[in-house]
Amino acid sequence: MIAAALGAVLTPTLGRAAEPVVTVTLRPDLARVSTVFEGWGTALAWFANVTGGWPAPDRERLADLLYGPSGLGWTIARYNIGGGDRADAKPYLRPGAAVPGFWRQPDGAAGDDWWNPDDPAMWDWSADANQRWWLDAIKARVHAPILEAFSNSPPWFMTVSGKVSGAEKGTDDNLRPGQEALFAAYLARVVDELRRRHGIAFRTLSPVNEPNTDYWHAANTQEGAHWSPRRQGAMILATQAALRARGLSTVVSAPDETSSHLFLEDWSAYSSEVRAAIGQLNVHSYGTVNQTGARDVARASGIRLWMSENDNPLDKDPEDFEGMASPLAFAEHVVMDLKRLEPAAWVFWQAVENLSARDGGKGSNWGLIKADYQRPPEGPHTIHVTRRYWVMAQFSRFIRPGYRLVPVDDLDTVGALSPDGRTLVMVHVNGGLSPRRLAPPAGWSGRMIITDAHRRAEPLAGRVVPPRAVATLILKKRGS
Repeated sequence: MIAAALGAVLTPTLGRAAEPVVTVTLRPDLARVSTVFEGWGTALAWFANVTGGWPAPDRERLADLLYGPSGLGWTIARYNIGGGDRADAKPYLRPGAAVPGFWRQPDGAAGDDWWNPDDPAMWDWSADANQRWWLDAIKARVHAPILEAFSNSPPWFMTVSGKVSGAEKGTDDNLRPGQEALFAAYLARVVDELRRRHGIAFRTLSPVNEPNTDYWHAANTQEGAHWSPRRQGAMILATQAALRARGLSTVVSAPDETSSHLFLEDWSAYSSEVRAAIGQLNVHSYGTVNQTGARDVARASGIRLWMSENDNPLDKDPEDFEGMASPLAFAEHVVMDLKRLEPAAWVFWQAVENLSARDGGKGSNWGLIKADYQRPPEGPHTIHVTRRYWVMAQFSRFIRPGYRLVPVDDLDTVGALSPDGRTLVMVHVNGGLSPRRLAPPAGWSGRMIITDAHRRAEPLAGRVVPPRAVATLILKKRGS
């Protein structure tokens, strides 16, 4: 896909017959007012629930790979406030997904109306130690990280089904009627306590996740809950009130919808009061229809927009640490998200995923790093850094917080300009079989970094991008 001017030429290569090279002229619009980018990151949740309990060398290495200056250099994290199943429930959630809640059920308490958020005995602040370890690890590596708290499900005793995986039917709301204030009090108290105990600040709190969908049903193996747009609105208002009652500066983010077309459906049903209570708009990009509509809602409303969750556009691609099919599709997806949504942040789902090719199965390529969640915490642990990790590095190491996204008239290229206007970064995805010569705009020159089947975010002389590769141009304005 090339929207810029193209010209096919023949370029001889040493020791081989001449092969066609396509010239792509890149034309960024540096004058257009556009989004100032805040950074990259991941949800913690399942992988942090597992790896935060590993031996120090293993978990420190993972934290360096994701948040260290020599790793991906991420600056954003989304902390999952677990709902938590009843203590006597037979385990049914997938490895890592049973994120503990912070509530404590007193001896003798029965039914589902026993919990009192004002009773200190009903809180357990020792819970979720593994995911909380990651908060400290990120704080140690990133100056002023941007942190968001999010919920997938209310605690079991606030649900209709008694399970954190959803209602019996995926189209039914699972929060019991009238429980919005109680659930909001739970979320706000956790945000407040983690602020005090870890010396951090959650800028936003997202109370619902992928709410207006039909797949959060009780037979699931992860936390989830359906929320009709009306119930979403009630929960957003309750959450805002709970945060204000605690004197927190944290604001509500919503609706964290799975796709832009459902985001627009939710937004159209919100009252003006609900819309005014939202401090950040979150949308996932598992569906890409109507992304410019989500962008325009954010612009018209004057509310910051995040692409708050995505992972693998080739869900059925067999697990392969070194193959390029999934990394290329992933890179194209990031490019198009940045071009169409123009979000202030791009946040991965689970940076470290469970090994999935088991018992002769093909598995999949979700995650940037693979590890075995089912190994005992003490290990040993093998950490597989995949080719998708290095493709992510092509973006996150060079499009940094404070850079401004700039339009580029090539569908395979995204651009960003440094705050001082002297560094122009353009990431180009060559998913084809012919090399491409990138022609940068006049007055700019610099270096190129490549990830392909042979290189891992490594410099390559010249401007010719090999077939099936991701290239990053880091250009400086001549004379600056």
